[in-house]
Amino acid sequence: MTETTIATSAPTIDTENYRSIWGYLRELEFRQGFVEVAGVRTRFAEVGSPDKPHAILLHGTGGHWETFAPNLAELSKHFHCVAIDMVGNGFSEKPDYDYEIAVYVRQILAVMNHFGMDRAHFVGMSLGAWVSAAVAVEHPDRVTKLILMSPAGLIATASNMARIRAERTEAVNNPSWESIHKVFEHLIADESNRLPDLIALRQAIYQRDDTRESIDHLLILQDAEARDRNLIPEEKWATITAPTMVVASGKDHGEYQSTARTVARVIPNSEVFEMAEVRHWPHFEDPESFNPAAVAFLTR
Repeated sequence: MTETTIATSAPTIDTENYRSIWGYLRELEFRQGFVEVAGVRTRFAEVGSPDKPHAILLHGTGGHWETFAPNLAELSKHFHCVAIDMVGNGFSEKPDYDYEIAVYVRQILAVMNHFGMDRAHFVGMSLGAWVSAAVAVEHPDRVTKLILMSPAGLIATASNMARIRAERTEAVNNPSWESIHKVFEHLIADESNRLPDLIALRQAIYQRDDTRESIDHLLILQDAEARDRNLIPEEKWATITAPTMVVASGKDHGEYQSTARTVARVIPNSEVFEMAEVRHWPHFEDPESFNPAAVAFLTR
């Protein structure tokens, strides 16, 4: 009998510099779970003592709570943090209706009520910043301070809406590693910060049947008519009374840079934190800069 030898080779891994989302979480005491709020089964991560001031952390379009993995350990030293997958996003429920801003706001208020938060700091990026600002405009008594990163919700260009819709639709219809990686090229500037864990998590989300079935509901805010009726006009941004830190990401898409500068100008009690070398996820890409600045602002 002739023995056959099968040659195998393991993928090349940079063992000297390997990084994982779990690297941020492995020594952190936190709780992940699901809670039914506002009729939506909502995935959450909770960390920090409930006796501390509260903080709600909100991701961007198509995101999930792990975007805040590099921030939770430091923030939880000072705050009771709850990061969620917003309705229609991540591994939360994806009901059969459009996810406009009022839908997100309703879910966030229900999450706050569930966790006993009369008021909270809000840390939001992109869509999460838009939702945070909407809560601050409509329910100022529920918001202590705001951190807005890569904020959306003031202006919308047809080209950027078309880019987001095409990019995300392609990734959901063809959830290959390459198509998911392409999404992160617009989110994170430095390739070394596009961790394989992130690609794998987003791929798992985009491979789900409920994601494919609900993608049009998720992307409703990329349609001009829906976007226009959900945008927050300048005069409403100007009514925000909560102290606000706006993060200016120097390598972000021009639309978000413009929005950041404008809302920082019109919100009365606001300041800008410059992060010149990052793109759309400043808190994830450079937590060494973001975390101390966020803590200093929120505890001031």
